Amino acid sequence: MKETELQNYLKQQFPIENESCEWKEFSKLKHFIRGNEGEDIISYISAISNMNGGHLIIGVEDKSLKIKGIQDFASFTKENVIRTLLDSCTNLSSEGLFVDEYFTEDTNKYVWILHIPKHQKRLPVYAHKKAWQRIGDSLIEMRKERKETILAETTSIEDWSANIIEEATITDLDSDAIAKARNEYKKRNPKYAEEVDNWSNEIFLNKAKLTRNGKITNAALILLGKEESEHFLSPSVAKIRWNLKTLDNQDKDFEIFSIPLLLSVEEVFRKIRNLKYRYLRDSTLFPEELLRYEPFNIRELIQNCIAHQDYTKGARINVVEFEDDHLVFSNYGEFIPKSVETVVTEDSPEEYYRNPYLVEAMRNLNMIDTQGGGIRKIYNFQRARLFPMPDYDLSGGKVKATLTGRILNEEFAKILINTPTLSLQDIITLDKVQKKRPISEQEYRYINKLGFIEGRRPNIYLSYKVVKSTKNEKLKAQYIKNKSFDDNHFKRMIIEYIKKYGSASKAEISELLHDKLSDILNDQQKDRKVGNLLSALKKNGKIENSGYSKWKLI
Repeated sequence: MKETELQNYLKQQFPIENESCEWKEFSKLKHFIRGNEGEDIISYISAISNMNGGHLIIGVEDKSLKIKGIQDFASFTKENVIRTLLDSCTNLSSEGLFVDEYFTEDTNKYVWILHIPKHQKRLPVYAHKKAWQRIGDSLIEMRKERKETILAETTSIEDWSANIIEEATITDLDSDAIAKARNEYKKRNPKYAEEVDNWSNEIFLNKAKLTRNGKITNAALILLGKEESEHFLSPSVAKIRWNLKTLDNQDKDFEIFSIPLLLSVEEVFRKIRNLKYRYLRDSTLFPEELLRYEPFNIRELIQNCIAHQDYTKGARINVVEFEDDHLVFSNYGEFIPKSVETVVTEDSPEEYYRNPYLVEAMRNLNMIDTQGGGIRKIYNFQRARLFPMPDYDLSGGKVKATLTGRILNEEFAKILINTPTLSLQDIITLDKVQKKRPISEQEYRYINKLGFIEGRRPNIYLSYKVVKSTKNEKLKAQYIKNKSFDDNHFKRMIIEYIKKYGSASKAEISELLHDKLSDILNDQQKDRKVGNLLSALKKNGKIENSGYSKWKLI
């Protein structure tokens, strides 16, 4: 897109500044993402979100909308900046928060459009520990009346799973599912073990919180209903789709399982090929042999999908098996707790659920643990195997959990072996670092204080202190590649190159430095790094642009 085309597009889509739209130059993201309160990007995000959501256009002149371009990204990309914004703005929702990036091919200018969601009910969005708002095109600290309006919003959640299906009767439930439910109920409630067999089905279903005064609920039909009775749920859907894929992501086999989901869980479990995995631990010649996936982990993740699925979306629960590699479990519906890490590290039950009636029934049938320990157990089983921690993707209105059934990074496994004092929180955070995933400001400060990492966020890597303890030559070599050299070293290389050849294009400089820059940087970040180095040399009066896209010495 040419600059004039982008200019016309912006004027057409965002013609005025108001409560839902702001134009800002913010040419250096390093100073403006989190800068002076009331003036930086996170303050504007708080203010726009606390109204009705909207847009923040970055890289344009305030008042005129003239394109100026973002000059310094400071290693931020449109993908990784989202994590920084979420960490910096308390209560900001990830749903609907994204960045569109535009580039003018004729003038080489970048413009970002930040799409900002409306605040969640009864939750003002804070930046710098203050809630902000817009009045016209002015940004101010939130007024009392605006805060009271937000806090007065209703948050009532209808429990779809507790709804009664008037037309359904006990004959619409599966007898085998009821028999299994009785056995599982006795395991969970041993004090009633001797009485359960004497209860009629009607009494048992009421006691197990599956029916309400003898009437069939959505929860009862989901867990115990006959397959031919699923029409009672329409247009909602209660199905699990198992899909086998090859390692190159090609479909190989699939099957769809319907109600009763109490029995379908076991059928899906049997479909998954949980093969043996062999690997050598340090200081032994005898291989370790174990199942790729801890059985508890598979069942827990499937049953979590059932418990937290938003059935009104009309979508299936998905279990995707990649041959000899990993499993992916996904369900529709936002992740209600603050974060997965909070559930794991605090080991506490959730405060509320999407389907509380269904969750209570599943607890009574020994399917889930509502004390918050299930996900933590999954992490601990992975830790014991030296396997990567589970990956959770909470984007797109879904929860997607990936469970890996092998060692992905032998060096990281050696760290776990040689550093037995690491807490589960330490391992979760270091697991993100070795996977090159973003970490929060709080996590960064914590592991940086412990000396576990080096580099600047978001481009961080395992520290020499951690690497040295493994006594692993490959990991030591990778540490040197990650650390790279300081900017002065690269500036000297650029000057020497231009001195020898008379001039050089940016592409030639990129070719010179690309494999010497830190392995932590991706290709886009390396290109920006080269651009920043050239800009710094120009500013210092060392080089100039000859006008033919070539740089030469002054």
